[in-house]
Amino acid sequence: MSTASGPIYEVGDLVIDLYAGNVSVRAVDGVSFAIHPGETVAIVGESGSGKTVMTLGPLGLLPEGVTVDIRGRAQSGGQDLLTLGPRRLSELRGRSFGVVFQDPISALNPMKRVGPQLAAQARRLTGATGREARQAALDLLKRTGIPDPDDRYFRYPHEMSGGMLQRVMIALALAGKPKVLIADEPTTALDATVQAQILELIRQLQREDGIAVLLITHDIGVVSRVADRVIVLYAGRIAEEGPAFEVLTAPIHPYTIGLLDSVPDLRKSIGEPRQGIPGVPPDQSMLVPGCRFAERCPKVEPRCRTHRPPLDQVRGRAVVQRVACPPQLRALREMADA
Repeated sequence: MSTASGPIYEVGDLVIDLYAGNVSVRAVDGVSFAIHPGETVAIVGESGSGKTVMTLGPLGLLPEGVTVDIRGRAQSGGQDLLTLGPRRLSELRGRSFGVVFQDPISALNPMKRVGPQLAAQARRLTGATGREARQAALDLLKRTGIPDPDDRYFRYPHEMSGGMLQRVMIALALAGKPKVLIADEPTTALDATVQAQILELIRQLQREDGIAVLLITHDIGVVSRVADRVIVLYAGRIAEEGPAFEVLTAPIHPYTIGLLDSVPDLRKSIGEPRQGIPGVPPDQSMLVPGCRFAERCPKVEPRCRTHRPPLDQVRGRAVVQRVACPPQLRALREMADA
């Protein structure tokens, strides 16, 4: 994976507030990141950390019924997504961004056959005629590993397995030949064998097309298998970001350390204690001035409760990570100077 061509999608100082009734929630709080062609970036964190809101919010794909206020920038192809109207954003979603949702059965129309739904997507995004669109749909079904595509074309969603439906969802996402594929927990509902097949399919398509993949997941095992880079999100802020190998084997932020320690490890003896993460995530409807992890952090200092920690760079094993934890960074630098 090369980053020489510059980012294909770049988010800067992104803030997303959600309003429901009299309650407002700062779901994303000043996040910045970039993704390059051919790169897989995994976004990890506990439920409610803001992973999906941060990723789908700029694309206008948040649930209806919630008022959204988005600020900052989200640039792709020289355009800022946050300045586009609904129609232009809808066009961009299919042609520049493909989305694979967690539950494919809810993303497909249960009253329509799979093939015609895929053909309609090809017509909308590429301008293909009826016969061309049908052939494009068949090609996509074949390309995503669906056996006997001529037969599956006429099947209803309920007639297909979860693994096959997820392949259909990937085919839908690829219909417009996007540059970025956003996969929101794409393997959560699948068994281990099918999960591995879907992940390998995504990697194969990525190698063939050079697309970037933005993977939303809580599964560290998935991250270790496919990610080039990891963004660890906590309460709407980036706690740590860096190459996947570095973050998974030498985490710096106390939250990342606790998150990884919470993952089951067959190498540990039964009954061996785990550090884990005490407490619960903060109420994001109540903005606090300091570090949002302070109440759960074993390294907390008085300043952590009053000052927001900057996302500073640190050079690990010849690579750069970004970490929002001054106490940990100070300790690392003191060790390096010793």
